[in-house]
Amino acid sequence: MNENQKLSGRLLIVDDNIDLLKAVKIFLKRYFEEVETETNPEKIPSLLQNNQYDIILLDMNFTKDVSSGHEGYFWLDKILGINPLAVVVLITAYGDVQTAVKAIKAGATDFVLKPWDNEKLLATIYSSLKLSESKQEVLGLREKQQALNKDLSTYPEILGESNAMKEVFNTINRVAETDANVLILGENGTGKELVAKAIHNRSHRSSEVFMSIDMGSISETLFESELFGHRKGAFTDARENRIGKIELSNKGTLFLDEIGNLTVPMQAKLLTVLQNRKLTPVGDNRTVNLDVRLISATNMDISDMVANNSFRQDLLYRINTIEIHLPPLRERSGDIPLLANHFLQMYAKKYNKKAHKLSSAAIKRLEKHSWPGNVRELQHAMERAVIMSNSGVVQPEDFNFSSNATKKENDASVILDQFNWEDVERILIKKVLAKNNGNITHAASEMGLTRSSFYRRLEKYGL
Repeated sequence: MNENQKLSGRLLIVDDNIDLLKAVKIFLKRYFEEVETETNPEKIPSLLQNNQYDIILLDMNFTKDVSSGHEGYFWLDKILGINPLAVVVLITAYGDVQTAVKAIKAGATDFVLKPWDNEKLLATIYSSLKLSESKQEVLGLREKQQALNKDLSTYPEILGESNAMKEVFNTINRVAETDANVLILGENGTGKELVAKAIHNRSHRSSEVFMSIDMGSISETLFESELFGHRKGAFTDARENRIGKIELSNKGTLFLDEIGNLTVPMQAKLLTVLQNRKLTPVGDNRTVNLDVRLISATNMDISDMVANNSFRQDLLYRINTIEIHLPPLRERSGDIPLLANHFLQMYAKKYNKKAHKLSSAAIKRLEKHSWPGNVRELQHAMERAVIMSNSGVVQPEDFNFSSNATKKENDASVILDQFNWEDVERILIKKVLAKNNGNITHAASEMGLTRSSFYRRLEKYGL
């Protein structure tokens, strides 16, 4: 670490050895903007009440108790009682493996022995600072969630008056107040994450974290580290402690999006955690008890996957106590005017445009479109229409498709009468998406593209 680039962390060091405090403060002030020291542990409560510390280095043995570490455990418990998110590193000259294990099980973040190597001490503090940042991130997410809950309507942006959507709303109402695991099924762009958030916002966990994880974006090699966390040194690149995303969601709701993309080995590891309601970070010897509400989602035919042994049946039983099927937009075309007008008002305000209504011809044009990208595609289409509209009324020509183009897009034997590459690629992508029922992974594979490349093209063409 470059001492010319000081970190913004605020450290508190509590030890009754004055000489040690002077030495460690001189060393750490080279790397941290604020380093405070205290010899009397009795002052810890008032210090914590009046200050916010990123890391607390706490001696385990004071004058009353020279070697057992009992005083250290006592003050560790006091600190965590005042601030459960506190990051505490215990220090002692009499430590051993058993003491270290006991300290970490008691809630300490890490453990160092006196006399220490300065570089090792610095590495431990830096790793603990990262952990502190993760805990503050959780606190921020929780506060953000609480603020959002005050302003959210019952179903923010989940609009629909069709019978199919009324059934979805009814299921949300009945399942939200329970802790039952929910599996949301539907094509891409139907609003699966919005439904998950609606369930969370109406549950008794609404003031806690809503943690969304895209399972399709996590590689098998990083799966355990990302979800379960790891300890520093657990593997080659593990240079610091890391809290897993599942632990970060404790007490709240865990949303596993694209769960059908997990490989069978990854499914087995996830199943073990869900069954035992506890996890062990990679390279750690502590066990973390879990209290989370699980909501999963996929655009794949999960039953077919079970039949061909690409998805574990026991995992399916674990995640789908309740299933919610989200209909594609083409099966709820009666909701299109409602959705379109909602997006119209939203983007007219965003871009300060005078567009305030849809012409009847524009509505008919929208109702005729097949919408392979569902509500997400409609949202992008409305955003473009608002930007391109020259008047207060959106017309069919403000959209980026025509009746002729739609006919070609839906025709399996389409014959192109122009060869603009972007138009050709856009039509091809929509055809492949429709063929694969909106499944991104299958569509990308059929086109010879990676998922990330395919997603970039979807964004490019507003699909």
